[in-house]
Amino acid sequence: MRRRKGWGLSLLLVASAGLLAQTKYDLVIVGGNPGGIMAAIAAARMGKHSVILERTGYIGGLPANGLGATDIATRDATTGLFREFVDRVRQHYVDTYGEASEQVKLCSDGYHFEPSVGARVFDGMLAEHSDRITIRKMRQFDAEDANVTLRDNRIESIRIRNRETGETEIYAGAVFLDATYEGDLGAAAGVPFRIGREGRDEFGEPGAGRVYKYWNGPEADGSTFQADNAVQSYNYRLCLTNRPANRVPVSKPARYSREEYASIADDVWAGRTTNVAMLDITDGMREENRRRIASGQPSALPGDRWGIHRITNIVHVPNAKTDANNQHDAFVSTDLPEENWPWPTSSWEWRDRFAQRLRTYTEGLLWFAQNDSALPAHFRKAAREWGWAADEYVDNGHFPRQVYVREGRRFECACFFTAGDAMPVTPGGRPPVHESSITASHYALDSHAVRKREAGRVHLDGFISYPSAVYTVPYGVITPCETDNLLLPVPVSGSHIGFSTLRMEPCWMALGQAAGIAAALAIEEGLKVRNVPIDKLQNSLVAQQATLIYYRDVPYTDADFPLVQQMGLKGYLPGWEARLDEPVDSETLSHWRRMGKRTLSAAEPGRTTRRDVLRMICEEEK
Repeated sequence: MRRRKGWGLSLLLVASAGLLAQTKYDLVIVGGNPGGIMAAIAAARMGKHSVILERTGYIGGLPANGLGATDIATRDATTGLFREFVDRVRQHYVDTYGEASEQVKLCSDGYHFEPSVGARVFDGMLAEHSDRITIRKMRQFDAEDANVTLRDNRIESIRIRNRETGETEIYAGAVFLDATYEGDLGAAAGVPFRIGREGRDEFGEPGAGRVYKYWNGPEADGSTFQADNAVQSYNYRLCLTNRPANRVPVSKPARYSREEYASIADDVWAGRTTNVAMLDITDGMREENRRRIASGQPSALPGDRWGIHRITNIVHVPNAKTDANNQHDAFVSTDLPEENWPWPTSSWEWRDRFAQRLRTYTEGLLWFAQNDSALPAHFRKAAREWGWAADEYVDNGHFPRQVYVREGRRFECACFFTAGDAMPVTPGGRPPVHESSITASHYALDSHAVRKREAGRVHLDGFISYPSAVYTVPYGVITPCETDNLLLPVPVSGSHIGFSTLRMEPCWMALGQAAGIAAALAIEEGLKVRNVPIDKLQNSLVAQQATLIYYRDVPYTDADFPLVQQMGLKGYLPGWEARLDEPVDSETLSHWRRMGKRTLSAAEPGRTTRRDVLRMICEEEK
């Protein structure tokens, strides 16, 4: 790791001249997305002061910018501050509209919400700790070596550009957190990282390398599984509405390019999709469907979609709004593959140009679907039922303010997460249990396309999904091997496929919470962040109601939840159920005695409950 001797003195001299101001905090957090927010809140609850440095004028990241349909497969797998956020979302709808309202029903227990509500809930959580959390908006960190002062493997300070004044500001801290989607701070600090896709030969992962796969179906011709530098595509998560009183029509963008969308018309008439259902559709079925469309009816082919649903996947959120994502069954949708590849390591000047390009592309896509004469008239009519929500993003033309950066740099830290960490070891069983777990989580191994449409391919390259199971995430994925006071709760350590399940906002919130607590403990005990005692970190996480290992029958509200978390990570409860109130059987009791080298003389098979035996073991360990 490089050292910059003498920088501290030069900075102090410059500061004394009044050109730069230096401010010191316990935690300096770069990035005001949910990972950074939860880190600051967790640290504040342990008495530590943080500053959040956010490049834009808004806090909240993607959940405040259209990602209102929470991506988590098993809801109770991730709790802690994430669950607190979800519960507050639900309470907002209850307080505003009433328990029996349609809004409460559509919020799906708080997991589905409007962008403005997500932003409001984050603001409320932060405001409760305003004495310990400072928020600085319009503060840009550029991933250049000169913007990080390192001494003896520790970051002393970072340089930030105030986008409103143009001045440079210096922030010193005890611990630094990279909560950017891109990994800018970690890169500037010299932490090794990866970009692109590993090949299947490196880790034996499903979906690794170049893959063409029917959606919900098998891999197909063209798949080589070889590594490359491709980055999965980005898009905007769109908040649309079909409620006329709140609907703003989509306008034709100034730089509209019809050629980008022209193939959609032929796909609509042919009923052509990327869905596995295509394998069972005959030429006769296609011709009959074409006649059906010509007669004024929508497509009836399996897997085919009509109107706005052809180009975007809609999940309904309260107040007749949507989280509209890329349509997985389409060759052309809101994703814009290939053009985003430079994003992870590019300057903000380049990123801003791409963000505008992506906005123009997205507006043009909706305009095409609603107006192009090559499409059936009743298709266009159905698409025109939708427009921008007038009460969202009112200062940005009702368009999201932030690009959905699904993947940037992936760092190489103390632990490296791969697909194997999220897949069952045996059929129906758990993935490997990490004793140093800082959260449980669950989402598919899921990546969006890396290339645009190619002739003869069944889908776009890299658009994949493979099942996983609820897994544990080791502390080492956020701790660099050398930099002693840096944590990476968002651009974590993993392969492209491993990262593809960690990259969901619930998991990022949980990792942010863990990073905030770890930073507080490191400060209190004068330790390198990677040397924080894992038991203290886990105990603090559980005290903040975080789930470290998931059990179907022990919610985080159970009085013995901490006991189950502790004993589960130690291997005493390998199944999905703890069955605490069942009598312990002789085989299990013998096994537990051997594991801990204990007599457990007070335990009787068939009489003593499993709960009581686990309590005995825990007491003996003390």
